[in-house]
Amino acid sequence: MIEPEQIPTSANLAENLVAAAAAVPDRVALKCGDLVYTYAEFDRAAAGVASLLADTGIRPGDRVGIMLPNVPAFAVAFYGVLRAGAVAVPMNPLLKEREVAYYLGNTGAARLLATPAFAGAAQAGAAAVGAACALIDDALLADLLDGVAPQAGPVARAADDTAVILHTSGTTGKPKGAELTHSGLGSNAEIAARTLLEADGDDVIMGCLPLFHVFGLTAGLDVAVLSRSTITLLPRFDAVKALEIVRRDGVTVFEGVPTMYSALLAAAAEAGGAAAHPTLRLCVSGGAALPVQVLHDFEAAFGAAILEGYGLSETSPIAAFNHPHRIRKPGTIGTPIEGVEMRVVDGAGQPVLPGERGEIQVRGPNVMKGYWNLPEATAAAISPEGWFSTGDIGIVDADGYFSIVDRKKEMIIRGGLNIYPREIEEVLYEHPDVAMAAVVGVPHDTLGEEVAAAVELRPGAQATADELRAYVKDRVAAYKYPRIVWVTEDLPKGPTGKILKRDIVIPEGASK
Repeated sequence: MIEPEQIPTSANLAENLVAAAAAVPDRVALKCGDLVYTYAEFDRAAAGVASLLADTGIRPGDRVGIMLPNVPAFAVAFYGVLRAGAVAVPMNPLLKEREVAYYLGNTGAARLLATPAFAGAAQAGAAAVGAACALIDDALLADLLDGVAPQAGPVARAADDTAVILHTSGTTGKPKGAELTHSGLGSNAEIAARTLLEADGDDVIMGCLPLFHVFGLTAGLDVAVLSRSTITLLPRFDAVKALEIVRRDGVTVFEGVPTMYSALLAAAAEAGGAAAHPTLRLCVSGGAALPVQVLHDFEAAFGAAILEGYGLSETSPIAAFNHPHRIRKPGTIGTPIEGVEMRVVDGAGQPVLPGERGEIQVRGPNVMKGYWNLPEATAAAISPEGWFSTGDIGIVDADGYFSIVDRKKEMIIRGGLNIYPREIEEVLYEHPDVAMAAVVGVPHDTLGEEVAAAVELRPGAQATADELRAYVKDRVAAYKYPRIVWVTEDLPKGPTGKILKRDIVIPEGASK
């Protein structure tokens, strides 16, 4: 009889790192400034983290929060959590105490690995829900792992076991935890590496997309490990610094959101042009619609094609792309990736004709397992036939290319980061002077969208727009708070009293 520990096969995503370390131990895996990890060092450090987690009582299936910026310690912690058989809960390091407590409490995470730079919010949020918080960064990691015996090998996991829980939301309610599986993330990374990026061990991938976001996690870190490439990390995006890294490290693949490409164009123009980036062969864009003019200007300046695509947290994330070696249609999100189906349906769930508007649905191995502990929300989002309703309104043309024309959900995408109006409204409603509040996205030249809030005050209240903005700023991550705030006597409402956000007009001179 074969004992469980003797079974040689495992779907654990961490197996990709073990294989890379065995095949190319001396190849550079991670770079961040002067800090370099080879694949052997990366794998050994992740194995050490797995041992430390096991020693503190973390067992397979337990949830572990990771609240770190784009530094090697994030990559080591992430693969260490997976190697231990636990479930990673990536979190933005800019989250405030209340947000940290919600993410950890919602998933039942027993432990949080957080950056010392934001220790206060991390420790307070963890303490609020009884989770242990360990502070780590690249320097502390070396000390923590000193003398630790690396875990022998990744804990065996099934293909459908949850690997990552990412928080996402729609127009109502609190953020939901999307359960992404080992096989879903693994297949998405493999398809991206092979059919989109055509990545190999000679590639250097730019890691400026947040690793706590599924785009950077899958298309950046996981693709790099799977293809045994190098990923060079930038903790906080800065266009000038990014261009320096592209030159210094010979970056071949750049992954970003539209605002990054606009910023790179401006930085290159300021520096006198972009001709000094001969290694750059391919760029990919997602997170929001890329203006066609930005695409054309960037390709002309940098001499590298941009492939625009589409995905969501619930789809691991990649669902569609403008593929290499096929006709590219600027302004579209391309065609479904290998193994994935997409369709546009009407209100009754029936496919519409090419050119007709409807909701985009996705089906394939990339679709999430479900929303953590929310069976009703899962059933509402995923049909019995496996179709995931994205909430995005789109069209598909006669050639099978999809385009996004509107969002059924009211989510705001600011600089490629998702912001959920209900979350900000809840904070505003906590202010004693606020009677009603409506948060909307407004167009912004460089960020794509900016957050705006219209507020009705209680009778006799005197709160100003500046006070309300500061109130929210103190309670949510810096990218979320509304820069545009104004006080109004009467928000537009329908017959039932529901606020009609589509009728909200920003007054001239609204406080910014």
